[in-house]
Amino acid sequence: MKKLLFIFGTRPEAIKMAPLILEAYRQSNWCEVRICVTAQHRQMLDQVLQFFELKPDYDLHLMKPDQTLFDITANGLLGLSTVLNDYQPDVVLVQGDTTTAFIGALAAFYKKIKVAHIEAGLRSHNKLSPWPEEVNRKLAGVITDFHFAPTETARQNLLKENIHENIFVVGNSVIDALLLALQKVQQHEQQYSAHFKFLPADKKIILVTGHRRESFGEPFEQICYALKQIVTDFPDCAIVYPVHLNPNVKEPVNRILQNQPNVLLIEPLEYPHLVWLLSKCHLVLTDSGGIQEEAPALGKPVLVMRNVTERTEGIEAGTARLVGTDKEEIVRHVTELLTNKAIYSQMATAVNPYGDGTTAAAIIQQLKRLL
Repeated sequence: MKKLLFIFGTRPEAIKMAPLILEAYRQSNWCEVRICVTAQHRQMLDQVLQFFELKPDYDLHLMKPDQTLFDITANGLLGLSTVLNDYQPDVVLVQGDTTTAFIGALAAFYKKIKVAHIEAGLRSHNKLSPWPEEVNRKLAGVITDFHFAPTETARQNLLKENIHENIFVVGNSVIDALLLALQKVQQHEQQYSAHFKFLPADKKIILVTGHRRESFGEPFEQICYALKQIVTDFPDCAIVYPVHLNPNVKEPVNRILQNQPNVLLIEPLEYPHLVWLLSKCHLVLTDSGGIQEEAPALGKPVLVMRNVTERTEGIEAGTARLVGTDKEEIVRHVTELLTNKAIYSQMATAVNPYGDGTTAAAIIQQLKRLL
């Protein structure tokens, strides 16, 4: 019986790990499964665990007020040392590009335990954007034994870094999670509709998410002024913006957009509520990584408010556009999508390059063979 340990600490990691854990549970004839959460994030992480009915076997409880990357890294490594000594897994699975993913891989390496990296090979080729994620994913990649790349582009990135062995192109498990979540949400449609009864039924909904560190300051103000201009130019649209709790986000968003007609600033959404809103909106403005992958699976065009993205496949496939943080550029691209039905349809029907919901099964089957 092989022993698998899933290590994660944030909401995005939990979302993308959940389908793999559920699949591993289903294949329990050959593997034992345990979950370790660092709780790099706490509340948002717990919401996802509850939604997918997952119970951690180990919880490091890392999150604390004003925590720094130094705190997460040092305390996380110490906590993981104890976990690895106790469980002694055959393989540690980490996901993506968080500090938890990096220290999970490093801790496993220190114990000479195999590492499987889920969503391997993403690169922006700019170590400061996204920060610190670009370096986290590169450091994890150096340590990894089994690289589960979401796309061929990600595989090529690994090859260029002289990583050649055990690379598997499997799609992204975020699509598996999205389809599982959508099924659950649709079973309780009335409940979710009631939660969003404040949405205007006669307007096109533009979903906005924005929180990236590299946009703090002037870029974030530009984004906010762009949103203000959009609802002025298009009174048949309403912007729904779940505002991140970081003061660097809340301050400019509230200062510029509070009380603005047709702009709905709401609290951060739990994952199933975000899935429901994604399924209902007309288009998405975001700087999030995951939504660049999720929205196209539901036929929603994505405008990426960043200057660089590690998810270039969506740009190349035509499901997303990189529009930066300049007000005029954001407004121009939104205007085109709202006024040109052909261009909107082209983006909405482009094939999502991130998978079809079979990623979790592919990864667990490969691990069974490899181990």
